[in-house]
Amino acid sequence: MITALSRILVFAGGVGVCLLLSAPAARAQVAEPMQDPLAGSDVFESKGCIRCHAINGIGGTVAPDLGQISRRRSFYELAATTWNHLPLMGEGMQAMGIEYPGMDAREAGDLIGFLFTLDYFDAPGDVTAGKALYTEKKCAVCHRIGDYGGDAGPELDYLGQYGSPILVAASMWNHGSRMSEAMELRGVDRPDFQGTEILDLIAYLESVSTVPIEGPLYVLPGRAESGRVVFVEKRCNECHSVQGVGGHIGPDLAEQGRQWGLTEFAAAMWNKQPEMMEAARKKGMRLPQVGAVEMADLVAYLYSVEYFDEPGDAERGEQALLDEGCLGCHSLRGAGGISATDLATVSGVESPAAVIAMLWNHSLVMGGAPDLQEGTWPMLSAAEMADITAFLQELIEE
Repeated sequence: MITALSRILVFAGGVGVCLLLSAPAARAQVAEPMQDPLAGSDVFESKGCIRCHAINGIGGTVAPDLGQISRRRSFYELAATTWNHLPLMGEGMQAMGIEYPGMDAREAGDLIGFLFTLDYFDAPGDVTAGKALYTEKKCAVCHRIGDYGGDAGPELDYLGQYGSPILVAASMWNHGSRMSEAMELRGVDRPDFQGTEILDLIAYLESVSTVPIEGPLYVLPGRAESGRVVFVEKRCNECHSVQGVGGHIGPDLAEQGRQWGLTEFAAAMWNKQPEMMEAARKKGMRLPQVGAVEMADLVAYLYSVEYFDEPGDAERGEQALLDEGCLGCHSLRGAGGISATDLATVSGVESPAAVIAMLWNHSLVMGGAPDLQEGTWPMLSAAEMADITAFLQELIEE
């Protein structure tokens, strides 16, 4: 059964979301199971979030539209934001007669994964702009659309049925060398693509394509773990690093603040291909062919690398619990407050998602505590959330 949020994902982005996100193994304190944003969309609906929040205009209007988040946020940023708004959300649910829902680790991880991927797919391009680009970028010199264009390259009608920058990126990458040679023979300057130009071009191809859209082929998701394997198998790591691990001939593909979108990735693959070809030649390599599914997996991998921030620090986490007043109620190894659980005895925090689920479920009890009724809810930053998570996980290992 397709839920309302599942339909949002299918139609808002033009493709269904099956992206799975996981923490890079070298950076996670505790192995985190893969999180399924599509399952997270079901959590968003079943827990009643959709009654207050909308996703790109679909849903409630009481609280902010979560599809309009201005930038991608990491796991701990989303977790901290959720925690900080729990009192307000609790009041809203009470006013609307919504029972406060519990959440397990699986649901918490999937929900945050869903929120992270809301802007994974780009908005549709502009057909008129794409038509102009088809001429301006000299695509028509070699390629035909219907009865218009050259015959040096393949017809582009088939690209219109997919509507995905990933398929376009794979095709342009695999045929890049021959395309460059053909353009040089015809005196055509190799074009670059910026901004939404590839999306606009795709929109034009879709509008004039005589090939009918075939639903299942329209879906090109990606899996982060598979993309990590592709990154190594295709020897991308010999020239590029990911957060400092790998080669240094090309740029680090997961530098701070960078998360690849579909269109950005497709444009970069095309724009940088001549430089990559030259670098590969110097190393005695040939650029590998990359299938559309492999390309989708690569994007998913690079997109998800920053999903988890730098691992938290357990020592700072203990200090944060003290600074935020948590130890006024909770004790720690027998010292501290007496009105709540000793944190050293807490169980079920084997992963970051499990910690978030515990905090979510515990917030109902905290909301009724006398010393929290005057707006003294502890507000946490993303770093503090990561540190507290690290501390709680360290406790269970003692």
